[in-house]
Amino acid sequence: MASTSNRWRTIDIVIASVIAVAFGVIFWAWGTVWSITEGAFAFFPPAQTIIYGIWLVPAVLGGLIIRKPGASLYTELVAATVSALLGSQWGVDTIVSGLIQGLGAELAFALLLYRNHRLPAAILAGALTGVSAASYDFVKYTVGMDLWSYRIPYAAITVLSGAILAGAGSWALVRALAPTGVLDRFEAGRERATV
Repeated sequence: MASTSNRWRTIDIVIASVIAVAFGVIFWAWGTVWSITEGAFAFFPPAQTIIYGIWLVPAVLGGLIIRKPGASLYTELVAATVSALLGSQWGVDTIVSGLIQGLGAELAFALLLYRNHRLPAAILAGALTGVSAASYDFVKYTVGMDLWSYRIPYAAITVLSGAILAGAGSWALVRALAPTGVLDRFEAGRERATV
């Protein structure tokens, strides 16, 4: 069921901000996980992007819970900003990445007129967030790498990770949270049987 108003309530801002701050801390920690797992992917470095999707979760999760224009962009951007403030190894560029990543999920929910928040919509949002992330990395971080042996697999696996971890993962998280009652002030919480 679609939201009756696209106007943000105070509770929307509060919850989106809580999600963003929590994931900002997770982002910062995930940077360490990224660094220490590089050796594990030495056999095929682009495969490391299979864990990339964690950085894309707030964009999809915010959109699935708030269900209003700007939710994906806001949640991902604020999470990235918190991560940058905590000392992310990518510095201020983390904020630029968050902005671009948030646009991917925002586009998906906009294409669905912010009315569909079921599993296929979540996977689409995760995949498009992955596309936006991979596109930025394509021109910013992987430009010196070989196109077919590194950059294309890097992009493809990033999109896959976005679809699975950020898309399906966020949908599963909303489904797990709904019965607890913490989402009762949102449509996502009231649609427990159909989320």
